[in-house]
Amino acid sequence: MIKKTTQPPSLMQSTTMTTLAFVGNKYHLKINNKNYYIDILLYHLKLRCFVVVKRKTRAFNPKDIDQINFYLSAVDDLKRSPGDNPTIGLILCKTKSNFTAEYALRDIKKPIGIAGYETALVSSLPKNLKSSLPTIEEIEAELTKQEALINLLTK
Repeated sequence: MIKKTTQPPSLMQSTTMTTLAFVGNKYHLKINNKNYYIDILLYHLKLRCFVVVKRKTRAFNPKDIDQINFYLSAVDDLKRSPGDNPTIGLILCKTKSNFTAEYALRDIKKPIGIAGYETALVSSLPKNLKSSLPTIEEIEAELTKQEALINLLTK
């Protein structure tokens, strides 16, 4: 059984992202009586397509392609309207190897991008605020725990 969830997208309040509408965070999909959660689901107003964003607190793993490919297929079947373009996938990971990413994407026909990220926020804060915030390692550990819990609940 496939359950469609419909929520009207709300426009993101950002001058750099005026073409994106925020649909949901930990967006719920129920497929064959199993629960799945997309980290971030957006809608690109100019391209007329959904954008699935998968966040990883670790280095890119080729298995991530299978997971985002599953989400792209589900969103295309459950959310996409007849006039919409195919859903785009974006994997944000701590680091990535270009060679590994190229091999993982070589025969994939869906639009998927992989990007590494860096966090410079903490290093730019005043010293008196740095000590009151969790470290990047503590945040990553908490995100990993939450991801493991979600994976456990969706099995």
